[in-house]
Amino acid sequence: MHYGSIEIERLNHAAFTIKGETKLIFVDPFRLTDDQIGRANLIVVTHEHFDHMDRKLIERLSDIETDLVAAKTCERELRGMRVLRESFFVKPGDELNLWGMTIKAVAAYNINKWRSPGRPFHPKGEARVGYVVTIDGVTIYHAGDADHITEMGNLGSVDIALLPVSGTYVMTWQEAVEAAKTINPKLAIPMHYGAMVGTEEDAQNFKEHAPCPTEILTPTV
Repeated sequence: MHYGSIEIERLNHAAFTIKGETKLIFVDPFRLTDDQIGRANLIVVTHEHFDHMDRKLIERLSDIETDLVAAKTCERELRGMRVLRESFFVKPGDELNLWGMTIKAVAAYNINKWRSPGRPFHPKGEARVGYVVTIDGVTIYHAGDADHITEMGNLGSVDIALLPVSGTYVMTWQEAVEAAKTINPKLAIPMHYGAMVGTEEDAQNFKEHAPCPTEILTPTV
């Protein structure tokens, strides 16, 4: 899908590529096919769960001209990867400028998805992240594994919001509709369905009820 000078592809689950005029970003690469493998300028990882972080896959996408930005929860597993130019391990509020792009880490956590009573799958205190990335003048928000949280009201102007819709570990499609109302993006793309939890129906329901234009991207698998 093209938006201005950039191209966005949904690879699988919550994995995307964002292609600018000269740079290529991979977000949360997971279960990629050989045809989807390319040399990334930047890889961003929201958190350490296996459906978002795969060290062997990150190594295949990397060379000495690749930067990695990942949540601090990923540091023990991803520290010291030899093929990378540089690694940055971030918490909500951290901001970087790399390759002419701005990458800001923002909060991503659960408020009503429970591993056990009183214990959310993604607790706020563990500081997993989403990202607001600005590339070639386009601002893209990847929510990571989040519910509809208050911090979504403080993102600033967002061109494209990549929002989970599957429920269980993240927002339901109904909650994602409310999140879209809060964020007010120019375009929304549903994600986090079809591989682990959630279905195409969740994405379609989100599109039908969303307060903004919505594109459903079929994974390139």
